[in-house]
Order: sequence, then structure tokens, then C-alpha cells
Amino acid sequence: MTAADNTPTSAPSKKAPKRKKILLVIGSVFALVGAAYLVEWVVVGRFSEETENAYVQGNVVQVTPQIAGTVTKIYVDDTNVVKAGQPLVSLDGADADIALAQAEAQLAQTVREVRTLYTNQSQAQANLTLRQTDLARAMEDMNRRKALAGSGAVSAEEIRHAENTVTSAQAAIDVAQEQLASGRALTDGTTVQQHPNVLRAAARVQEVLLAQTRTTLFAPVAGEIAKRNVQVGQRINPGAPLMAIVPLEQLWVDANFKESQLGKIRVGQSATLVADLYGSKVQYKGKVVGMAAGTGSAFALLPAQNATGNWIKVVQRVPVRIALDPKQLAEHPLRVGLSIHADIDLHDQSGAAIGENVSKAVVMSAFSEVAAPADAKTKARIDAIIAANLK
Repeated sequence: MTAADNTPTSAPSKKAPKRKKILLVIGSVFALVGAAYLVEWVVVGRFSEETENAYVQGNVVQVTPQIAGTVTKIYVDDTNVVKAGQPLVSLDGADADIALAQAEAQLAQTVREVRTLYTNQSQAQANLTLRQTDLARAMEDMNRRKALAGSGAVSAEEIRHAENTVTSAQAAIDVAQEQLASGRALTDGTTVQQHPNVLRAAARVQEVLLAQTRTTLFAPVAGEIAKRNVQVGQRINPGAPLMAIVPLEQLWVDANFKESQLGKIRVGQSATLVADLYGSKVQYKGKVVGMAAGTGSAFALLPAQNATGNWIKVVQRVPVRIALDPKQLAEHPLRVGLSIHADIDLHDQSGAAIGENVSKAVVMSAFSEVAAPADAKTKARIDAIIAANLK
């Protein structure tokens, strides 16, 4: 055998050790990566659930009128920040002014009518006393005539006339008593100021005054104006949405986790949140406060009918609410709808799985500081009208 015949067989034998080394290195790298992943999962990964399907949510407070009217002034626009109690929109108050004048006139008339009821009571009592006197006189005349009947000085006809007079006097007393009782049914146990008719007329004045104050719409909460769609000159009806206010200091995150990720999520667990707005340089510290009662599809406008014949299983997601730190929100403001990366630490398993069983008494409260002064002014105005018509 020649040297040329040995050449092809020696080349593969030289490459084999080099190939083994390469495969050994690749295998070692994969083994190290697998070991590192295993260590990371044992130490960190199994105590963490994360999702990119998370968004900032907040209360969107609708501003709606309580009365119909025409818009005359608009004091704010989109992106303006307002304080609670700040005026937003003014409506034409001409209709309310006319209604107030009518209600006040009706109250004055009602007070005078009720005064007449009490005056009629005195007249009815005096009329009853008069009828009782007439009856006593008629009975005396009848008894006197009956005493003289035996002597023939009085005829039987005169005695019958005297008896008829007594009967008429008694009937007049009955009528007077009924009139007095009828008047007492309208006045007993009350005064002019507390009479039901006066109270009803006063309530009407209060209602109109309340409508008059509602010609100006105030901000119910502090926040940023959004979705303003009202214009000057527009005729609006009660309940029509004019704009919205978003309290940016009361935001939270709804993290939509897969149903397979919910097993170890508990109320009170800490969460790390990263907003695309600021990137990883800003990390928000949050806390799990609850879990939605159902999946997103269950509360959809057209919920899926899983009982149909062409059913296909789709992994569902459930919103998990994560509260944000108000201090961090003030330092790095967020907006409703922004994307968030949420990572929940599962180490703490002491919390409940379905949230607190007792809710807070008040979640949000609207501005109402103008109510007490308005009520005091209304009462003073009504009392003045009543006093002026009692003289």
C-alpha cells in the first residue's frame, strides 16, 4: 500500500478530537445555562409572577348637570388641573329666577290662606256660641208657653211654633259644630309656620333655590379635565356627560395575569412595577389589594358562550389590582391607560386569595362644602317670607 492511500484516512482522525472539543464546549455552555436557569428558578423564579399585560387605571368622574339649561360660560378645558369646588360650567339662570319668583309668591299666598283658616276657626267658635244662645232662648220660650197651655192663654199652634224653633236652633248648633270640627281638622296640633300647606310651599321654594344653585357646575373632586365635549350655547339635559375629571393621585394598576399564574397570588404581596413612560430607571413599589371577580371575557359586552359546539379553549386572564405608592405617584405622575410591566413577589403567602371581606365605608367623596351655607341661606329666606305674611 502506498503513502497516497493513507492520506484520506488520516485527515478525519485529526479533525475528530477538535470536533469533540467543540461539542464539549457547547454542551458545557448549555449545561451552565441550564444550571444557572435552574438556580435562578429555585431562588427567584418560583417566587415571582410577572406580566406585560398591565395598565394604569383610575377613577374617571363624569361631570353631568342636574337641571336642563343653556350653557353660557365654560371655565376649563382639557388638560386643565382643577381643585374640588372649582366652577366648571355656568348655565342660563333666567328660567330658575322665574321659577323662584313664582315659588316665593305661592309661599306668601299659602301663608295668608292658612292664616285665614285660623281666623275662620275663631268665627266658627263664635257662631257656635251664638247658636247655643239661640237654642237656650228658644227652649225658654217653649217651656213658658207649655206652662201656660193649661190656662188657655197660649194656643196649641204657638206651642208647635216654639217646638219648631227649638228644633231649628238645635240643627243650627249641629251645623256650627261640624263647621268648627272641619276647621279644627285643618289646624289642630300645628301653627301657621308648621302647617302642611306652608311646609309644602316652603319645600317648593327650597327646590327652586336648589335648582338655581345648580346653574353653576362645580368640580366634585380634584384632578385633570378630560373629554370636554360641551360648548357655549349648547342646550343640555340632566345627566348629559359634559366632561370628565381624573384624580391622578388615585391611580392603580390592573395586571391581567393568566389563570395558570393566579395560584399563589395573595392580597398584601409586594409588586415591582415599571412603566414604559419612564423605563426601568423608575420602579414603582405596589401592593396587591384584590383580584377581579371574573375574567375579562366574562364581563364583556358580548360574553363568550363556552357551551357552543365549536368550543376552543383559550387561556383566560383575570385582572389583579395593585395599589401604587402616592408619594411615588407625586414624584413620577402616570396617566390612565399607560402600559406597565408588573412583577409580584410570591414569598408572602399569609394574605387572603379573594381580598378583604369588609370594604371601606367611603371609596371617594364629592365636594359638598357649599351645601351647609346654601341650606342656611335658604332657610333664612323662607322664614323671612313667612314672617312678612304673618303680620
